[in-house]
Amino acid sequence: MLGPVCLLALGACGAGDEAQAQRDGASTEAEVPREAGSICTVSAPPINLPEEVRETSGLAGSARGPELFWTHNDAGNRAELFSVDAAGRLVQRVSVDGVEAIDWEDIENGSCDGAGCLFVGDIGDNDAERQTITIHQVLEPGPEATQVGVAATIQARYPDGPRDAEGLFRLPDGSLYVVTKGREGPIELYRIPRPAAEGVVVMERVRELLPQPEDELDRVGAATASPDGKWVAVRSYRNLYLYRASALVGDSGEPDPIVVGLGMVEQPQGESIVLGSDGTVWMTSEAANRDSAPTLAALRCTLPAD
Repeated sequence: MLGPVCLLALGACGAGDEAQAQRDGASTEAEVPREAGSICTVSAPPINLPEEVRETSGLAGSARGPELFWTHNDAGNRAELFSVDAAGRLVQRVSVDGVEAIDWEDIENGSCDGAGCLFVGDIGDNDAERQTITIHQVLEPGPEATQVGVAATIQARYPDGPRDAEGLFRLPDGSLYVVTKGREGPIELYRIPRPAAEGVVVMERVRELLPQPEDELDRVGAATASPDGKWVAVRSYRNLYLYRASALVGDSGEPDPIVVGLGMVEQPQGESIVLGSDGTVWMTSEAANRDSAPTLAALRCTLPAD
């Protein structure tokens, strides 16, 4: 497959400068950018998030406003959704009734039957031993809600054995995709078929995105699609990969991502992402230790025109 193309500007491919690149273990040599005008800049440096979301592991935009988001904690926490705003303030805390948060790792938003919905990916599997993964679909809670029920649940299994995954994205046509983390093998893309009836659906392997990472900083922690469905963003701890959705999930050849280094943003435990159709990228990061706080940061990316 074609190798990803690295952007030299502003910390591309894992470093903001040569010294940072060496500390991260990344090469300071990079290819000429495929899209010379496609760069990202920091539009909002990291700000602290509330203690309630110190293990923030997924992020989704809200239908109620462009600077309102939904997040959740990961394994070992309650089945809860948290709304935060662009200033890092906790707006709302909502329990999800009737389900257990085994290992919630990502969340996406989208339309379902004309209403705004959230899709919660219970897809984490550090030991690669879960026989099925679960996607919970809930109506986006109203401003005063403190609890919400599950509208639908999809259970799925991989066709070739369990995988650890932390990336989930949804395209406007309603199709759901999972990006594996790369812990036990290459980073792969799987499609979740729409269930025709009750039961477990078998996922479809779409393609390999990247070889198995040699460094844990290159494991994938999040994925998302832009609301217009044109772009898919995949985030590792080190880099942001921007794919044209048509190439990524279609049959038009190997996808050729634009790679933007995240050394410009101090988010060592970054595991979530939202990508706006205008190129705005919002990201959260877990608290790295007891003395630190989770953070929210934003980039502004100039995406290539069609």
